[in-house]
Amino acid sequence: MSSTVDRSRRPLVIVSIMLATFMVAVEATIVATAMPRIVGQLGGFTYYSWVFSAFLLAQSTTTVIYGKLSDTFGRKPILICGILIFLVGSTLAGIAWSMASLIVFRLLQGLGAGAIQPVTMTVVGDLYKLEERAKVQGALASVWAVSAVIGPLAGGIIVDNLSWAWIFWINLPIGVLSIAGFMVFLHESVTPREAKIDYLGTILFSISIVSLLIILTETDAGFAILCPLAIVFVVTGILFLLQERRAPEPIISIALWSRRLIATSNAATLLAGMALIGLTTVLPIYVQGVLGRSPLQAGFTLTMLIVGWPLAVMLSSRFFRTFGIRRTLRVGSFMFPFGAVFLLLLTPESSPVIAGIGSFLMGFGMGLISLTSVVLVQESVEWSMRGSATASIIFSRSLGNTLGATALGAIMNIGIAHYGSGELANRLHDILNQPTGLSDLVGDPAIRNVFDAALHWSFLGVVVVAATTFATVWLIPIADDAGRRSQLKTEAQDAITH
Repeated sequence: MSSTVDRSRRPLVIVSIMLATFMVAVEATIVATAMPRIVGQLGGFTYYSWVFSAFLLAQSTTTVIYGKLSDTFGRKPILICGILIFLVGSTLAGIAWSMASLIVFRLLQGLGAGAIQPVTMTVVGDLYKLEERAKVQGALASVWAVSAVIGPLAGGIIVDNLSWAWIFWINLPIGVLSIAGFMVFLHESVTPREAKIDYLGTILFSISIVSLLIILTETDAGFAILCPLAIVFVVTGILFLLQERRAPEPIISIALWSRRLIATSNAATLLAGMALIGLTTVLPIYVQGVLGRSPLQAGFTLTMLIVGWPLAVMLSSRFFRTFGIRRTLRVGSFMFPFGAVFLLLLTPESSPVIAGIGSFLMGFGMGLISLTSVVLVQESVEWSMRGSATASIIFSRSLGNTLGATALGAIMNIGIAHYGSGELANRLHDILNQPTGLSDLVGDPAIRNVFDAALHWSFLGVVVVAATTFATVWLIPIADDAGRRSQLKTEAQDAITH
């Protein structure tokens, strides 16, 4: 069972992968830029973070399933199926009539996105040797840089001149082209076998995570509601772990995840995902609501995040050869918490440039963490486990995104209640539920100061999680000369086979 593509057609497969990646990447920056306007039209600012959490929850719970299915039935059919589901979700999200309907359709989008990232990365691992893979990953990372420029620009133009529905509908032509490319250029030799999907484990995991997200979001719901939810979270979590130990093909392989390399890489990736989603969801509303800037300017502060990420990926192979993976990763990942500290320096009179610097440094650190984790995990397992192992990294990042979006959104709401003293908090929510609410905050210093203080609680949460990520990176077991040894090993293998 393998993926086979004529060398002359491999670039065409990569183009198809780049289109699928762009579709997901540009969605992140457009939605983050347009969400304040969407919330103002649909109402329900309290559920702001759920628009992100629903997508990420569905993505995280299905990522490992798609990874296992791609090992069973091949990469191509699973990838095409995921893109189709994503496009259906995008179409419906554009006609959402309320925050509740938008959250449901975003969840459907996430069900499709769960296949796109892990399976495309697995295809790259199938088609390219180790020394070629860094260059290809660098090319794919450049997609994020392009989307970082196009996304905020398109988001700003759309919300100012068109219906916000187009931030979802622009995915349709991109997705169709991507599917066509995979159908024509990606060929596989696959012997299907019976798939034993751990559906019970998936259900238990989903119930447990949803319970946790509701607890984090509805912090003022009262003991009578939160206590039963906490019990459900703990009980289903324990049952999930027990199920995974006895399932023939578990959604999360305890044996695979208990390997120190995979466990520490996944832990670092999860924490990094929590910090980054906090930056992505909170920074745009700070720039618009507190600094009084336009949605376009708010989007470009995130541009620096997604410029730093691919830049780190493109430079990583050179760093690895010169300094070794361990030294590059540890020193480079220090930029992650260092960049987060810049968020604490923001004041209502600050320039967005400060936010952009912090975003760039966090993106650069995340680029090193992300690439190294994927490469190390892929090289530590055989082909038949590569899809599942790659999916474990994407799963960890998605789960971190889900928990981070909800937790940091909850921290923001707690901060509003704390600094708003009841009446001010209600006034702030009323303003935010208006189409031009964020721009109106500038004219009300008292409300703006409450919002500023509350968002700084979320920023502090980002800093704490980023610092924990840096500490966890030091636990990843990497030999000091791993990068140089991997290069020499591959060259030796090529000499033997040729």
